[in-house]
Amino acid sequence: MPDAASRLTRSLEQLAGAPLPVRVRAWDGSEAGPPGAPVLVVRNRRALRRLLFKPGELGLARAWVAGDLTVEGDLLTALDLLAGFIWERGEDAPGLARTLRDPEARAAVRGLVRLAGPPLPPAPPREEVRRRRGPVHTRRSDRRAISHHYDVGNDFYELVLGPSMVYSCAYWPASGPDATLEQAQHDKLELVCRKLDLKPGRRLLDVGCGWGSLVVHAAREHGVSAVGVTLSREQATYARKRVADEGLTDRVEIRVQDYRDVNDGPYDAISSIGMAEHVGAAPYLEYARVLHSLLRPGGRLLNHQIGRRPQRDESAYRVDEFIDAYVFPDGELAPVGTTVTQLERAGFEVRDLESLREHYALTLRRWVANLETHWDRAVQLAGPGRARVWKLYMAASAVAFERNRIGVNQVLAVRTPESGDSGMPLRSRTWGA
Repeated sequence: MPDAASRLTRSLEQLAGAPLPVRVRAWDGSEAGPPGAPVLVVRNRRALRRLLFKPGELGLARAWVAGDLTVEGDLLTALDLLAGFIWERGEDAPGLARTLRDPEARAAVRGLVRLAGPPLPPAPPREEVRRRRGPVHTRRSDRRAISHHYDVGNDFYELVLGPSMVYSCAYWPASGPDATLEQAQHDKLELVCRKLDLKPGRRLLDVGCGWGSLVVHAAREHGVSAVGVTLSREQATYARKRVADEGLTDRVEIRVQDYRDVNDGPYDAISSIGMAEHVGAAPYLEYARVLHSLLRPGGRLLNHQIGRRPQRDESAYRVDEFIDAYVFPDGELAPVGTTVTQLERAGFEVRDLESLREHYALTLRRWVANLETHWDRAVQLAGPGRARVWKLYMAASAVAFERNRIGVNQVLAVRTPESGDSGMPLRSRTWGA
């Protein structure tokens, strides 16, 4: 009888209708596939049962998080190869129903079932979010979702993000990733401050302030008074200590507060960096209107947000199962055109849009490298399952940005008064500078 790796490879190739681009090592020690390629290590039969009982990304994620499935070699290379094999088969790829009507495909599934052993569905890893009934994007459900993602532990995030503690894409020089991650994150913070035209005496509201990097930079380098709001108590504790250590307590306030409860406007500028992905499609217009109401006439908003590619039928959009179950519960991505439309409906004048897609891919590669360098400590701090979640999430996200499956955009908008005076210069950008 053929070894497990050969049988598994043959069945997967029958289902996909294409050669498997990675090598496979099965639980019996056998190997099959292209020599020199990253190795997909199927450590036990339970990995197959996870895939059979939950086909698609969630089954793969459960096997990875539980440690039933690993990769030997460069994870990003493996994911890049598998992206073309699994997720990007194009418009001509057959759907599941059509595939399972094919005799060869049915034979392949039967082969996987025989390999998997007794048909008992394994329990999901404990890191998976247990769904609660009730509406999403309420103040309570948003607090829960934010806590799941950000309250992993400040020490863990320090390992991954480095000294800057900025959890959004850095801004790399035109020459490529020659700068350090810390310098590139400094340049991103400075880019945001320049777009918002921050000056001494002005008031800044940072919605989703994270660990306080932007408000500290804006107060120290541009002389503003700043308020940062977050739903994460761990982030707030860390940010307040940073503010105190910098001697900025007279100019920077960190609050554990929902943006919908901020009522001390007007502000001269508002930044929302990597926060709007948590808002959700249905409440997005409310989000935009709240920020509009908190700005003075002529005030600026910098909305930095991950966006997805539009679909032919937008009603068919579904949140990524792995991200929803393990990373960002209730998070939603929208096409950048939808974001711009919602901001305009709220009364903003959109003045500039800059894509930083490649910048995020470079940033994620640095975060993955940081995590790999400090892997033993990360496992000690967060547990092996959670550490595996973050490694897969960041590596897969890097590949998604590189392949243009998702992007990230800075949208600069103004609460332009009725006079029409936006306060913007005639030429706001200098290309090639």
